[in-house]
Amino acid sequence: MIKRNLLVMGLAVMLSACGFQLRGTGTNELSIKELDLSARNQYGATVMQLRRSLESSGVKVYASAPYKLVLTNEQETQRAASYTGGTRSAEYELTTVLNYALQGQNDTLLLEDKLQVQKYYVYDGNNINGSGQEAIQVREEIRRDLVQGMMARLQQLTPAHLDDLQRKANARAEAEARALREAQRVQDETPQQSPLEIPAP
Repeated sequence: MIKRNLLVMGLAVMLSACGFQLRGTGTNELSIKELDLSARNQYGATVMQLRRSLESSGVKVYASAPYKLVLTNEQETQRAASYTGGTRSAEYELTTVLNYALQGQNDTLLLEDKLQVQKYYVYDGNNINGSGQEAIQVREEIRRDLVQGMMARLQQLTPAHLDDLQRKANARAEAEARALREAQRVQDETPQQSPLEIPAP
């Protein structure tokens, strides 16, 4: 028994040394330590679950944080992928797409992207309750995968990367401001045509 325990401990040490982690057991260390989080449905299951994951990873989530993560749209689609064993049973494909944006100083857009998760479940017309429970479970798995995917993407944002994104966003904002000023200058310097006078008959 002792030998077996030592073997298990040795394997665990070796696996952790090479960077292996069991799903859901590793730490999600983020460079972003402060983050504002918002969504169209502020009390939706996805944003609430993501908030908990961020906070458990040591991120302070509050309004007016230096960076803001906005879940701009979450859309689910369902379609019949195949029919099995007659017309009362079918395999359904569930797909959820989560669009998001990261904003920096002065609400400048640093990046925008999307996450997509796709899973399948079987609907059995002879077991409606069981099929309904399976669909609920699959949706929960999709939401969990979306949150894990978002955490993984946030982990990739180093301070240097964020600084570079902010620099590019500032340059875009300045270029747009210059273009607007130039357009206004041209408009101001262009003589306004007087109304055409139509001679009286």
